[in-house]
Amino acid sequence: MAGNSAQLYETDFVRWTQQQAAALRVAAAAGINLPLDWENLAEEIDSLGRSQRRELRSRIATILDHLIKLECSPAPDPRLGWIETIGRERKEIELLLDDSPSLRGEAGGMIAAETPRAMRSVTRVLRGRGEAGPEVTGKIAASNYNTDQVLGDWFPGDVAEPGPPPAGGERDG
Repeated sequence: MAGNSAQLYETDFVRWTQQQAAALRVAAAAGINLPLDWENLAEEIDSLGRSQRRELRSRIATILDHLIKLECSPAPDPRLGWIETIGRERKEIELLLDDSPSLRGEAGGMIAAETPRAMRSVTRVLRGRGEAGPEVTGKIAASNYNTDQVLGDWFPGDVAEPGPPPAGGERDG
């Protein structure tokens, strides 16, 4: 088991924290006689996994906030800043998911939970800037993003790449 645990530590940190916390609790219940604070050790290891989840949720919330602003705000600035922030958060999420792949399965639920919060936050911000008329608030209320849009390379307004020219040569034009 020690070899498997060490390998799991390297491949999926969150799953390792869950496994180790459970093992500590089993050892505590069995009354293993070592001078360790079993329950608090298990709780601290559990908290490491929860911390990773909070980080993922926070980064998803930031991406959602900025995607909604990009899609709904009529303001020309600070669009580049929003785009840069989304890119940076996506990169950090990618690193986090490399360390803890089991979190990937939780991303969709986090997106669903954070979208209404992000919608409220963006509405408040845009109202404060005088940018949230009925059309904008309607667009905000209709905001809906899937996991690929949030974690992938998608941005609002992206259009599909044009296909190849029809057979028979170049288009006139």
